Amino acid sequence: MVPCPASDKDGLVSTSIRQVLRSWWLASLMVVCGVLVAVAQGRLWTAITALLIFAAVAFVLSRLAFPRSVDAAQAQQRSARDGRPIVYWRPGCRYCLRLRLRLGRSAAAAHWVSIWRDPLGAAALRAVTGGEETVPTVVAVDSEPVVNPQPGWLRQRLERSR
Repeated sequence: MVPCPASDKDGLVSTSIRQVLRSWWLASLMVVCGVLVAVAQGRLWTAITALLIFAAVAFVLSRLAFPRSVDAAQAQQRSARDGRPIVYWRPGCRYCLRLRLRLGRSAAAAHWVSIWRDPLGAAALRAVTGGEETVPTVVAVDSEPVVNPQPGWLRQRLERSR
């Protein structure tokens, strides 16, 4: 059973801060490493290049590379209404990133639920996968949940729901 973070005001604030830190730590680490490498470089252009490379990696590992996440309840309501699949994911997951990049623009058609941002989303994911939090997991209206799906399979589901 997932505890309700809204049970007290202090618990809600500390839970929100933990969730933000948990989802941004890897991207932040890349930015810090980029700054450290840039400072250690003797040449300006080398430092700028290193910083840009680390910033690009930080972007890819952050939540910004993904369509806006919704909470699990919203995703389930919207999916029931429009038939689009729900993708459960988490920041920093290379398989989630691979799926997102291979889907391209069509990724925005799915409902994305970050299991690190939404504890109820993590609970919904565990409910459909038999207690596992393996991501990416796609729940489509017309099929069983699929863990780490092929991008082509998901693209077909997204085209059907349009």
